[in-house]
Amino acid sequence: MRGTGTGRHGIAVLAALTALAAGAAGCTVRPAGADGEGGPPVRIEVPSRTPSGAPAPSRAPDGAGKPSARGGPASPRPASRVLWSPGDSGRDVRELQARLRQVAWIFHGPTGTYDDLTAKAVRGFQGRRGLPATGVTDRATWQRLVAMTREPGRWELYLMGGQPADAPDPRCRTGRVLCISKTSRTLRWMVDGRTVSTLPVRFGSEYTPTREGVFRIYWKSRHHVSTLYDSPMPYAMFFSGGQAVHFSADFAARGYAGSSHGCVNVRDEEAIARLYEQVRDGDRVVVHR
Repeated sequence: MRGTGTGRHGIAVLAALTALAAGAAGCTVRPAGADGEGGPPVRIEVPSRTPSGAPAPSRAPDGAGKPSARGGPASPRPASRVLWSPGDSGRDVRELQARLRQVAWIFHGPTGTYDDLTAKAVRGFQGRRGLPATGVTDRATWQRLVAMTREPGRWELYLMGGQPADAPDPRCRTGRVLCISKTSRTLRWMVDGRTVSTLPVRFGSEYTPTREGVFRIYWKSRHHVSTLYDSPMPYAMFFSGGQAVHFSADFAARGYAGSSHGCVNVRDEEAIARLYEQVRDGDRVVVHR
């Protein structure tokens, strides 16, 4: 005799219909096993639909809209901490400039002052590497630059001068003296053992060396032009033959990439203009190692 759905086949059909009904409601069902016992729970997912019948939007990316530990939406990632910006100065800025020079973003300096040229170089470096081009050196910019460069030595840090002056030569400690050190490449203007001012200087080349020793200023020429090389020598203060302390536009532009013909070059025109007014004929000049 045929059953009315109560046989084994009927039980299976009934279970399937029950599962479909439960799945539409999003419930968990236990499909019957071969022996009639319930198996492990199975979740039957039915895609939801929007009121218009279109599929629901896809799930947001991981982390988007997740609450923070304190509750509420997660805050945006904080900006990288600023290390140096225009107007700053010091040894760290000098290192920043030296490293930018290594990767050809700066061709002058280092000067130790975060000026407009430094900001422009930082902005270019950032833009080339996909960083926010702010012109301000933050931690992310610095870490990228350090990874691409080597630690600069003393020569690189003070390529344009400005390095600490050596201790004065003993011959400079009395009277009025232009005390000039070839080692630190500096000129100290000293009066009775006190340093009035210090300037970075440049010397002659191997073939036209600046003479060393003790000399005296014997002639000053405010608008001097070299008759031998036909080149301007403003604020010239002659101390040995044709050798003088004077302003050099070439030194101001190229730094230590060039050299003089034996003179002591000064790159700061305003500073040497003040010095020129203070130095007198007869004041001593000491050029030493």
